[in-house]
Amino acid sequence: MIWYPYEQMKTMRPPYQIVDAEGVYLYTKDQKLIDSVSSWWSVIHGYKHPELDRAIEEQLGKFAHVMLGGLTHEAAQKLSDKLQSWLPGDLDYCFFSDSGSVAVEVALKMALQYFMNRGETARTKVLALEHAYHGDTFKTMEVGDDEDYHFVLNAYGKSQHVIHIPTEIQALEQAFEVHHETLNCFIAEPLLQGAGGMRMYDISFLKRARELCDQYGVLLIFDEVATGFGRTGNRFVADLVLPDILVLGKALTGGYIGHAVTAANHRVYDGFYDENPEHALMHGPTFMGNALACSVALKSIELFESQDYLGKIRRIEEISRQEMEGFSDPRVKEVRIMGGCVCVEVYDPADIKGYQQFAYERGVFSRPFLSYLYAMVPYVIREEELRKVFRTMKEWFAR
Repeated sequence: MIWYPYEQMKTMRPPYQIVDAEGVYLYTKDQKLIDSVSSWWSVIHGYKHPELDRAIEEQLGKFAHVMLGGLTHEAAQKLSDKLQSWLPGDLDYCFFSDSGSVAVEVALKMALQYFMNRGETARTKVLALEHAYHGDTFKTMEVGDDEDYHFVLNAYGKSQHVIHIPTEIQALEQAFEVHHETLNCFIAEPLLQGAGGMRMYDISFLKRARELCDQYGVLLIFDEVATGFGRTGNRFVADLVLPDILVLGKALTGGYIGHAVTAANHRVYDGFYDENPEHALMHGPTFMGNALACSVALKSIELFESQDYLGKIRRIEEISRQEMEGFSDPRVKEVRIMGGCVCVEVYDPADIKGYQQFAYERGVFSRPFLSYLYAMVPYVIREEELRKVFRTMKEWFAR
């Protein structure tokens, strides 16, 4: 049987069985649902997009996958070239992997080994944010800070290698002052912390982080697995503040196939590039550079560029603010809006218990968690569909 994610299998309610999907809609045997969460924030172009389908089919006519160990292929080369020209600054070196979590692991490994290769063996610590979520593999759990997901790490006790701080400039400056000699990197979900509660903060914090990383020689990592491709209203937050390492996933392939990239700048890459075999990055996911994933990712980027997706996102934010800005209820702690993300935080998680079924009955798929009721819709959603998502939220509190 299937072992489902983030569920106590003994007490979970049966999941909705999807029989078809197209555009922004998921179909069960008896219901048509607007997917308000884009299959964990990844399906930005909607389902069954003809151009994305065609890209997969054309590549499948050649081959589905070959390893990148000792082999290469056109789809991976083209995607790497496209990202090199498309990403900001000198984030020119693309290491592919099969999921966002693994891509973050690669980034953290790069940062540590970069300094080990230089003989700076004291730089073993990572600076990270409170309420961070970077994935569910072990190092990503360690740099994360969410007891609801990562309580299993309590078995090891408090990490000696990770320092967590709030998104406050004073705390950031103090951490660098105290720990700069032992830090190899600072990692952040920029502007929007996803699974940690859709928490939003100001760009000034990241600008100061860039200054401090430059001052003390620390690498800056942006985990844009969730925030990339427009979710914050920016193409990438890296367009505003340039990191040394950028991690992308989820929407990279339009949600079609699991694939991710860890893009490093020249400084990082040059730290591995020499005659010493021990300075090589010894990492190699089996499905890195998967040909189907690279092909659909290229087409996804083309759609994002050619069809003014940032304009679509601006319109989504505009409608979101019309519908939700100023919405209040005694049970609601805060409403947060940024780009293609809306979050309604309640004081008591019990106040949104049952919302998923309530929304289902009204033609919306939602997946609230903890105290957070949120929407991260596909960017191709129509105005009336988006307003229906928000009306359903408000109807829940009007009962």
